[in-house]
Amino acid sequence: MRPGAVVLALSSLVVLGAGPPAPSPPLPARMTDTGGGTQLITAVAPGRASTTGTVTWWDLRGGRWVKAGSAPARFGANGLAEGASRKQGTNTTPTGLYGLPYAFGIKAAPRGTAYRYRRVHRDSWWCQDNGSRSYNRWSEPRAADCRAAESEHLITYGERYAHALVIGFNYERPVRGRGAGIFLHVNGRGATAGCVSLPKRAMRTILRWADPAKRPHIAVGTASGTTAVTRY
Repeated sequence: MRPGAVVLALSSLVVLGAGPPAPSPPLPARMTDTGGGTQLITAVAPGRASTTGTVTWWDLRGGRWVKAGSAPARFGANGLAEGASRKQGTNTTPTGLYGLPYAFGIKAAPRGTAYRYRRVHRDSWWCQDNGSRSYNRWSEPRAADCRAAESEHLITYGERYAHALVIGFNYERPVRGRGAGIFLHVNGRGATAGCVSLPKRAMRTILRWADPAKRPHIAVGTASGTTAVTRY
């Protein structure tokens, strides 16, 4: 056999024996941290200036993360910003890994919801006043030191707050000026003021899926770069 024919034959054997490339690990398996629970929500935007992306919810089964569902997402009108250095009033969605303290809504919790769920009433507010002791907390009625102009009167948000989950950004030990009132909630007409929003049907599905015993967290980030969701 000619030397060239031998090389060609060997090359063919290599190609035939290579097989298809191994599938990429699921997104949570590529993350630095998932919060230690067996449920996770990822909210991923293509880039920091993006106002749209995808929310996916995952279950850890038998040591492997399995996608339970996904939906289109909306982010802040000015895109996303590193959560540790974000500034209040910038209309950016903070990136990072966060707990989900509790759920709330103007409407009753979907049947099957296991998460602690707080109903919104006429005097329910979320304080965003940096000078208040109730900063970044539900206040019912509105605290005397929390100005209405620096707070969200929750019932006035209508369908957007029909159902929501509190995202634990700047929540455990609030830093004044970093931001308050970051939620996972139902879509409005467009981009958000910093929250993550998704269609109502998906929000209701997530509330029925989320199990506090499984310690779900949410990871918010971009597909790549310094705010990549895999860094959190």
